[in-house]
Amino acid sequence: MTLALAFLLAYLLGSIPFGVLITRALGLGDLRSIGSGNIGATNVLRTGHKGAAAATLLLDAAKGAVAVLAARALAGEAAAMVAGFAAFLGHLFPVWLGFRGGKGVATFLGIMLALAWPAGLAACATWLAVAAATRFSSLAALAAAALAPLWLWLFGRPDAIWLGLALAALVWVRHRANIGRLLAGSEPRIGKGA
Repeated sequence: MTLALAFLLAYLLGSIPFGVLITRALGLGDLRSIGSGNIGATNVLRTGHKGAAAATLLLDAAKGAVAVLAARALAGEAAAMVAGFAAFLGHLFPVWLGFRGGKGVATFLGIMLALAWPAGLAACATWLAVAAATRFSSLAALAAAALAPLWLWLFGRPDAIWLGLALAALVWVRHRANIGRLLAGSEPRIGKGA
């Protein structure tokens, strides 16, 4: 019962579409009709409002982290992992937007940081290194997600590898269109239009 409650509350938290709310509040239009149509920080950046993009990034990461930390404090480590997974599902499939959400990269990184901060820092560093080297946000996300189970194992959280694998698989599935564009050489680089 406790795990079910943790799942439900974390899912509802993860479902909050901060990118949509922020762009609407700032009069930037409906984010779902801009650029890629995605509700995450990368697409918010395409509005030209860096502050809105930064706020979206931080809030999307925070909802994943808060779900994990709150569940851990109230019900232990198993609940923390369930809550992290549920918050991620909430971002990908938000009830408020007809279950059409984002790709989950910021939320994924927030979950990783709260779950095991050294592994989370390693995932963030992976994203930054690949993004700096290639200027592809999507490729950076794919690399960070793929290496997440390894970082969890190396930094003493083998119990959480299942969560790392599940999150990585979902990140890759949500990026299938990006993967196609990367292979075709048509994926936009960071700082370019959609």
